[in-house]
Amino acid sequence: MKFDPFKPVDTAPPRTLGAFFRWCLGGSWPILGVAGFVSALAGTLEVISALLLGWVIDAALASEPGAIFTDNAWLLAAFVVFYLLVRPLVFGASAALQSIWVGPNVMPQVLSRIHRWTLGQAVTFFDNDFAGRLAQKQMQAARAVTDVATEIINVVAFALASIIGSAIFLLAIDGWVALALSIWLVFYLALIRFFMPRIRSRSTARAAARANVTGQVVDTITNIKTVKLFAHDEHEDRAALKSMAKYRERALSFGTVSAWFRLSLMALAGVLPVILVGGTLLLWSQGLASAGEIAAAGAISIRISQMTGWVSFTLMSIYASVGEVEDGMRTLTPPYTLTDADDARDIGTVRGEITFEDVGFAYGRQSGGVEHIRLTIPPGEKVGIVGASGAGKSTLVALLLRLYDTEEGRVLIDGQDVRDVTQESLRRQIAMVTQETAMFNRSARDNILYGRPDASEDEVIEAARRAEAHDFIPKLADHNGRKGYDAHLGERGVKLSGGQRQRIALARAFLKNAPILVLDEATSALDSEVEASIQTALARVMVGKTVLAIAHRLSTLSEMDRIVVMDEGRIVEEGTHDALLAQNGLYARYWNRQSGGFIGADDKTEAAE
Repeated sequence: MKFDPFKPVDTAPPRTLGAFFRWCLGGSWPILGVAGFVSALAGTLEVISALLLGWVIDAALASEPGAIFTDNAWLLAAFVVFYLLVRPLVFGASAALQSIWVGPNVMPQVLSRIHRWTLGQAVTFFDNDFAGRLAQKQMQAARAVTDVATEIINVVAFALASIIGSAIFLLAIDGWVALALSIWLVFYLALIRFFMPRIRSRSTARAAARANVTGQVVDTITNIKTVKLFAHDEHEDRAALKSMAKYRERALSFGTVSAWFRLSLMALAGVLPVILVGGTLLLWSQGLASAGEIAAAGAISIRISQMTGWVSFTLMSIYASVGEVEDGMRTLTPPYTLTDADDARDIGTVRGEITFEDVGFAYGRQSGGVEHIRLTIPPGEKVGIVGASGAGKSTLVALLLRLYDTEEGRVLIDGQDVRDVTQESLRRQIAMVTQETAMFNRSARDNILYGRPDASEDEVIEAARRAEAHDFIPKLADHNGRKGYDAHLGERGVKLSGGQRQRIALARAFLKNAPILVLDEATSALDSEVEASIQTALARVMVGKTVLAIAHRLSTLSEMDRIVVMDEGRIVEEGTHDALLAQNGLYARYWNRQSGGFIGADDKTEAAE
């Protein structure tokens, strides 16, 4: 069977349980169907096994001891072939289908679909949750969907086939015995109907509490340096213990209802052999059943009784998994808040003209963000953006990158509204270097290649040279002995200094070679000496690009073609460095106070006075 577990789906994940399962498992139904059929066949063989046993007993009782083998050669041959060949092959095929075809294919399919959908969410989706919790939810939901599918195949199909076959066999003996089995099944199903919703709801609560523990622990570990610097080990331990205590409470609640379910089911299971064997014995005493049928009924009743415990445990696991799927579904499947238009086109290669056309955006609030922004930046112009914290500088960049949609006005690149083009094609035309440089716990090479994954080794090294990163990269080594460009940088690049991270970020920007470059506080986290050493690399990366450079440190902007000054979400001044100084306005006040420092502190002091 040809099957591609990573084939993308074009539809959004539904938010109802049954439809969500169909969305996750779509495309794998042929595999699941074959595996279910073989599992049901294996369950049917359990009834045939009891029948063969009964026939052999009846044949032995009907034959003379010396003639048992000659009189029943075909029956005994069938018995041997069944147990030595047919039964092992069918059970082996069932196990192989589940362990080779179902498990290794379905889990990656479900996880890839959930992960792909999650990646498409807007940045606000990730801002509002723990990274560790989201990762836990993805794995949890994918594993739970897979467990439900495999357990239904492994147990439910097997058990149903066994019970249906048993009912047919008992009906052949006597209708009253079959009726007794049917009545028992009614009580069995009623017990399941009572307990399963309770198990499902408590499993959902347990899954949510477990994910919160993961999110809390990952959040602490991610910020472990801050924890250590503030000597807050005990504080973080208390926070983790609080989450763990809540998880323990939910786990105890789940465990209690599970224990009562198992006890009730085992008590009911003990009734079945008494009913079936007793009923068949009664028929035998009246000459209406043979000894072989007593043995077969006994074997079937004991097998079903044993299977009851297995099935009950599996059903409990299935309902627990369904609860986990529901919990993951609620977290991971909200519709996208930022989508491409149905007719969105590729923006193509742009010259780099940027226009903010009476743009307003306040994050859905009444105030904040930016308002009435009118700004045109011709291709190749280098524009610095200045303003105190909260003036709207980063909001402007976020709207350019379409991390948010404008609430008023339009953002245009080469005359194209950014809402009319695909998000991916838009962001391919913009390179960005930020204050908090994003580094993956991958090799130095992979981090640079993020700018253009298809670049050659020579292009990677050349980009590193131009960013003045090639001097230190060959000297890198990680704890696994990998060196140079193969050395891993640690989570968020913790093994590098701030200057080294910025140089790798610049190498990434060199390699991307996008026509628009955004520098968002690219050197504000560095000391003046390190900043000065990076300025040369910055100058190189800006050549031929349309540049938007946000900075608190005004010395980094003095060579810009134009400087835009923002205050409370509006553009209040713009011009060259010298022209703005001559105006003796807000920019001049910033410049006079700064002397190489940062904007903001003195202004807040003056406002307070």
